[in-house]
Amino acid sequence: MDFALLAFLAFAAVTVVSAVAVISVRNPVHAALFLVLTFFTVACTWIIAGAEFLGVALVLVYVGAVMVLFLFVVMMLDIDEEQMHQGFVRHLPVGLLVAVVMLVEILTLIGVKAFVATPFAADAAVDSAEVSNTVWIARRLFTDFLLPFEVAAVILTVAVIAAVTLTLRRREGTKHQNPAQQARVRAGDRLRMVKMSSSVHVADDTPAPDAGGEEK
Repeated sequence: MDFALLAFLAFAAVTVVSAVAVISVRNPVHAALFLVLTFFTVACTWIIAGAEFLGVALVLVYVGAVMVLFLFVVMMLDIDEEQMHQGFVRHLPVGLLVAVVMLVEILTLIGVKAFVATPFAADAAVDSAEVSNTVWIARRLFTDFLLPFEVAAVILTVAVIAAVTLTLRRREGTKHQNPAQQARVRAGDRLRMVKMSSSVHVADDTPAPDAGGEEK
């Protein structure tokens, strides 16, 4: 068992542990941190396996963009922000743990790429076709593995719909919008003309006119 295989198995174990932590911890901030670690570790396993494009895309798209969306969702949850800010120090150990594990994974990945020329045997189809890694992945994804790709797309779509449904549930003390009612609104419902009689206000310090109509 060589160093590359040991690194691959270690990354896989870290991925499973961090993924279980995402759904088991009660703090949403800790769950987001463990999700970052999960994405990053999966990217490392793909890079070791020779799918560099998938690994880089996972880091750029999911860790860089999707996690920002998740953080926005966490901020929109019904959480006491003052209590979260007061407990910022208690989030530091988990953040340091995730940062240290990611640093160790980066150093391990550099070592594998530096000392091991080919960690795993290359696919014969890639060597025979002489195509880039991106082209090979696209051909395999949309030909041999088209059904799993479509199933994954359906699962993600159902997950998005379920998340939106859970977020829009009715709760007491919260304001909700009704898009259908907003679309049916008329101009008369937004603007109301009110007719009021005019009146003249006389200041208290204005001298009153005399009987002849002249001011004193």
